[in-house]
Amino acid sequence: MKIVLIYGQNHKGSTYNIGRMLAKKLTGDIKEFFLPRDFDQFCVGCTNCIIKQESLCPHYEKLLPITKAIDNADVLIFASPVYVFHATGPMKTLLDHYGYRYMVHRPEEKMFSKQAVCISTAAGAGMKSTNKDMADSLFFWGIPKIYKYGVAVRATSYEKIDDKTKKKIERKTTIMANKINKRNGKVKPGIKTIGFFFIMRMMQKSSWNEADKVYWNKKGWTGKQRPWK
Repeated sequence: MKIVLIYGQNHKGSTYNIGRMLAKKLTGDIKEFFLPRDFDQFCVGCTNCIIKQESLCPHYEKLLPITKAIDNADVLIFASPVYVFHATGPMKTLLDHYGYRYMVHRPEEKMFSKQAVCISTAAGAGMKSTNKDMADSLFFWGIPKIYKYGVAVRATSYEKIDDKTKKKIERKTTIMANKINKRNGKVKPGIKTIGFFFIMRMMQKSSWNEADKVYWNKKGWTGKQRPWK
């Protein structure tokens, strides 16, 4: 199993420790990226990735190591601390660059067999909305199984988290890891993903965007082919 961890911050705080804890309980190789250290470019809104092709993005080459890692992974773990009730700016900046991969445009077929996890931490609240920030992109990429885990750590560092909360984190990550290990290589899209894909399929038959239309036709998805088969 190949696991990719993408952190929404550079420092190794509570979010990092929980993400790393989960990854180590999975059976496989771990690759990590820290934002903004490993990618710090804002989307400039040129729309080249959508209207033309993703390689025309001015940040394509810098983003490529993360893109390749995402594509080759079996499990993706996105971890972000809560910043004003949402994911960090660097995390949002990364996800903005993959808008062209939404099912409405040109989804990568490898996504339809992966598992993903969204992890968020806060001293108090905001984990639900932060996980949603990340999970929205993962769903629209086509990832069929997405886990969410938010923790109110009531501390400003992992070392300051009380023992009761740490034991709960340990237990929760173990349960989640067991599910991920058990489902590895066996994940298939559910009715929600399939339903959304079929709506996008109908749209592509008369798409306004030639790049998307050509892509879907080439894949055979407007016909009988499906990315999960």
